Amino acid sequence: MHVLVATTGVLPPSAVANFCDLLVDQGSITVMTVIQVPRTFLASLDDEERRSLLDDDSRRDEQAEVKAARYLEERGRRIVDPLVSALAARSRTATIRLVEGDDPAEAIIRTAHELAIDTIIMGATRRLFTEQAWTSISVRVMERCQVPLVLVPGTRTEDTGDFVLTGLEPNWDPAGG
Repeated sequence: MHVLVATTGVLPPSAVANFCDLLVDQGSITVMTVIQVPRTFLASLDDEERRSLLDDDSRRDEQAEVKAARYLEERGRRIVDPLVSALAARSRTATIRLVEGDDPAEAIIRTAHELAIDTIIMGATRRLFTEQAWTSISVRVMERCQVPLVLVPGTRTEDTGDFVLTGLEPNWDPAGG
């Protein structure tokens, strides 16, 4: 079995590692995140440099791609590293997939298809079964992807009204035993 854990950094690492232990006996785990790289902003950081009209545009394009790749790597690693570490603590190795994109749902579906994923694990940060939930990334993935989806729901915090993924303790047993 090949499991894809798609995260934006809100999934509780130990709970997800427990799910992976239950789902993946001899298979593999890929942890992914989707990052929107602000290419225009990154390019504007160099605007103060003086450029000659004789400058090679291909060199400038190459530097922009290097900068974008570094941005993707730095931001993506911050998001996936806690999950990868929690899996490593259980002697599980995970492949990391950092995807640049503007539409996370589409990127998750595309990645699941490319990797022939058997199950996707995602967090749900919006209250399920409300009208607002139907515009969420997890629901869009559920509607358009033919792969089973494990949704880890959050609970609403009273102070902010935001959803936080909690309640899945490291020893949590989904079978109830």
